[in-house]
Amino acid sequence: MFDHIGLKVKDLDASVRFYTAALAPLGYVLCSRDASSAGFGPQGEPALWLYETPGLKNSGTHVAFPATKRAPVDQFHASGLSAGGTDNGLPGLRADYSPSYYAAFLKDPDGNNIEAVCLK
Repeated sequence: MFDHIGLKVKDLDASVRFYTAALAPLGYVLCSRDASSAGFGPQGEPALWLYETPGLKNSGTHVAFPATKRAPVDQFHASGLSAGGTDNGLPGLRADYSPSYYAAFLKDPDGNNIEAVCLK
């Protein structure tokens, strides 16, 4: 449905630390980095771009990443917390979304709501 997403961030280094840790369990890596931006995705295919924007106010963006199993959702949450994220929903079933919707939510260093979800 989309080719890539761009998020503005206040502190690129803090955001790179967070996304590197949180997205690793889902199979995503840092693909590109320069002084003002960074791209994450499958190796060689960046699809999430971070753009340093001094003075940024929280945009409240929500981005969800798919997981093929539930364990990587748990790892996403734990790794993201240890890299500066804030809990916004512990890993678990969200039966109000669907009977098999297993997800975890974190706020990134800029307050964006980042989710990992497994639909199995």
